[in-house]
Amino acid sequence: MNLVYGIKDKPKAGQIIIFAFQQLLAILAATIVVPVIINGNAGLEGADAMSQSAALFGAGVGTIVYLLFTKFRSPVFLGSSFAFLGSMTVAFTGAVTAAAGYAGLILGAVFAGLVYVVIAIIVKIAGVAWISKLMPAVVIGPTVSIIGLSLAGNAVGDALALAKTDAGYVMSTKGWIGFICALITLFTVILCSVYGKKMTKLIPFVIGILAGYAVAAAFTLIGRGIGNENLQVMDWSAFANMQMVPSFTFLKAFNGGFSALTPSYIVTIAVAYIPVAFVVFAEHIADHKNLSTIVNQELLEDPGLHRTLLGDGIGSMVGAFFGGCPNTTYGESIGCVAITGNASVITILATAIMAILASFCAPFVTFLSTIPGFVMGGVCITLYGFIAVSGLKMIQNVDLGDNKNLFVVAVVLICGIGGMTLSIGKVTLTEVACALILGIIVNLMVSKKKAAE
Repeated sequence: MNLVYGIKDKPKAGQIIIFAFQQLLAILAATIVVPVIINGNAGLEGADAMSQSAALFGAGVGTIVYLLFTKFRSPVFLGSSFAFLGSMTVAFTGAVTAAAGYAGLILGAVFAGLVYVVIAIIVKIAGVAWISKLMPAVVIGPTVSIIGLSLAGNAVGDALALAKTDAGYVMSTKGWIGFICALITLFTVILCSVYGKKMTKLIPFVIGILAGYAVAAAFTLIGRGIGNENLQVMDWSAFANMQMVPSFTFLKAFNGGFSALTPSYIVTIAVAYIPVAFVVFAEHIADHKNLSTIVNQELLEDPGLHRTLLGDGIGSMVGAFFGGCPNTTYGESIGCVAITGNASVITILATAIMAILASFCAPFVTFLSTIPGFVMGGVCITLYGFIAVSGLKMIQNVDLGDNKNLFVVAVVLICGIGGMTLSIGKVTLTEVACALILGIIVNLMVSKKKAAE
């Protein structure tokens, strides 16, 4: 695609700050919601609860580690990985104390990171040609689409969050207001991206989110003024319990956590984390293949798959050391690059630094956390949609009139969209992993016919 800023380009200082803020908005919700989910799953409260600010700090530091390993040639932000939610829950439920659970988070991230290191060494020795043969465009293209399509339900669910009931979506007054705000956000992003000039075209998400937030705040203030509960769609209660300083994982883990580890618990952590790392490896390749098409550069060759793996793996270790959450490359970040045409690595670096600084600014983090889910839903419709479309672009030159290609694409799309997930013990293969694995198998099945032709 035509980029406004290439990987090595350096926007003006003022522009970089705004671009970084936009990237931060794109990745924020998913990054800080992981600790919230774990707190709920493991029943962590008060001083034992995982810190959202620490997770944001860990994501920022992990991203810097990734950029260093990739020689600042891969423009993507690393955030808290959802793939390890089950593993992180096991770390707490199987620990004798909360401190031991935090030690388990760090230990698990080390196990997962080492998987990436081992694979990186193999790739360095064997090269990446086997990746292209094993996962050609006919396999990786629809898989990338599944990454976006698998998140479609989340985007729509967020946009209609206030209309959700046990019986499905019921459009009450609040539901309609939330949906209207989501549409205002969505349409603002689209209009700014398509018709915007210069800076407006480069920061559609910032403008869109601010527009949706402003409308939601206006409804809420009017509702409070006239005493109408149905108009109050904003929740600012988080400002009452702001965490002024991040509660880092390593501080809790070294407070008697490592001394409480037992051999059986260590084995449990290894079993919970290591297999998941192989699943995330498949998504790692799909993300970088997608990003490669956006930045017009094959990232698996330059800086190289071994470097992106090392950056992701070591970045996950560092992220968990500070925030407890293993990191992974974010589709939201890739989507932001695709829509804005800004692939400047300096922007990603600035985003990482901003995330680190923001983690110590409680009012700022709290403000960001008060952005309504329905507003982010409006943004994510475009973000996830662009990921899906990027995958489809990869197969535009594939002959789908030939059954040998058609079956590969069909299997990947149907298994992925159908939500095929397989649980093997404590390991869950996501729909993306299942679709990719089956796509590879089918492609190998028909490869003899391709070779013969």
